[in-house]
Amino acid sequence: MRGTSPSDEERLRVMPWWLILIGLLVAALLGWWVLDWLLGEADRAAAPDTRAGLRIDAIRTGLTVVAGTGGGLALLLAARRQWINERAQRHQETVAARDQEHRDRVQAHVEAVAEAGQRHQERQAEAAAYDAAERRLTELYTRAVELLGNDNAAVRLGGLHALERLGQDNPAQRTTIVAVLCAYLRMPPDDDARESEVRRTAQRVVTAHLRADGDAFWPGMRLDLTGARLHDLDASGCTLDDADLTGATCTGVTRFGGARLGGRLVLAATFDELVLDAVTGDAEIVLDGARITGGLHADGAEFGGRVSARRAVLGETSWRGATFRRSVTFDHTTFGGGADFGRASFLGGLSMEHTVFGGHADFRDTLFADLALFRWTEFATDAWFTGARFPGTANFGRARFGGPVSFESATLAHRPRVDRARATASAAHVWPDGTTVAPLDDDWLLLTDP
Repeated sequence: MRGTSPSDEERLRVMPWWLILIGLLVAALLGWWVLDWLLGEADRAAAPDTRAGLRIDAIRTGLTVVAGTGGGLALLLAARRQWINERAQRHQETVAARDQEHRDRVQAHVEAVAEAGQRHQERQAEAAAYDAAERRLTELYTRAVELLGNDNAAVRLGGLHALERLGQDNPAQRTTIVAVLCAYLRMPPDDDARESEVRRTAQRVVTAHLRADGDAFWPGMRLDLTGARLHDLDASGCTLDDADLTGATCTGVTRFGGARLGGRLVLAATFDELVLDAVTGDAEIVLDGARITGGLHADGAEFGGRVSARRAVLGETSWRGATFRRSVTFDHTTFGGGADFGRASFLGGLSMEHTVFGGHADFRDTLFADLALFRWTEFATDAWFTGARFPGTANFGRARFGGPVSFESATLAHRPRVDRARATASAAHVWPDGTTVAPLDDDWLLLTDP
């Protein structure tokens, strides 16, 4: 407890005994002086017969003065005693308040120490629980990976489902688990029907958690399937944030129909058949060097990002009603079968330079909102641009038309550049107004710019 100091409160001074003695002597001297003075006045002023009465009055008056002086002293002492009592009371109250303040501080400190100790214990408990959970998680993960590497196909299937359950219960592990499953699919497969079932199950486990339709959705997953061997991969309706199938071999039907695509989707792979119907999103689609022996279907797709299919070899393709919001490139690409771009919308630039259409090329009612390049493009059979709209510039320089060409009802904001394009002389053609056509030889017509 903090003690009282002179700076906080004036120290109490004890009245010395001699001060009281002096007061009594002063009172007695004052009374004696008054008595002596009154007696002297009575003796001088009074007649002999009244002198005795005056002296009695003088004595009474002197005693009264002494008594009054003593009473005054007593009153002063009583006042001082009251002041001392009040000061003592204030001192006690101050001391009590300081004691209470000290006790409150001690209690607050004790509570703070107890709370800090409790928090420390809780942190230790949480750390212990976290360590235990991490050890258990590591053990489960290690065990599942060991099962996935087992020689028995049934055991590998168990490992797949163990990894799936582990990822469903532990969101922080999902990226690692998807990476492990993709790595498994990238491994060379055995020529075993049971191994094929294991790989199809791995595909289903990956794609099942990429559909945003319930608690099983794992967002933000990225697929690295470079060089993988896949069969009937079904990613329909999935949400993909970056997927790389560079060099993959995809047998059967590979489906991305209705998928939501973000980031970058690399399909520079070999496909039996590829389905991109009604896909959406702003992903960059890369088909550079792709080989599709069967069909490619992208009807009604909404491509928000750039589409690139340079030096690809495509079979029968259908892009009917598709919308391309950014630039599209098919340079040096070969369409082995028919290519249907009817009612498609190219809102960015389109480049098909050195492209080969082995079948018909259908661009009926297609919108080319920006630059459309068909330079050195080879159309082996029919090329239909009926009802097409060209608000931008079209360039068919050095193109070769091996079948009938029709620009009937096409709308062109600018006269297309043809720059020595050739067309077969054995078919009927409908050219845009103002096109200059002249025979080159018996087999070919030559188109020239004015």
